[in-house]
Amino acid sequence: MKPSEIKDMRPDERQEKLGDLMRQLFNLRSQAVTENLENRHAIRNVRRDIARIKTIIRHDQVKGQ
Repeated sequence: MKPSEIKDMRPDERQEKLGDLMRQLFNLRSQAVTENLENRHAIRNVRRDIARIKTIIRHDQVKGQ
């Protein structure tokens, strides 16, 4: 997910996407523990997407003050 895609989202869409990514990360970690994870890079990619969304959310909060 690119930062420009995240910036185009409404704030409530960002929160929803963040929740979805957190659930996806949980599921990937569960698969990694049970050794059913095929793509090991998926965890890293989801974590980076979460960080991107949180960064843009925080940037908007600071800019709004």
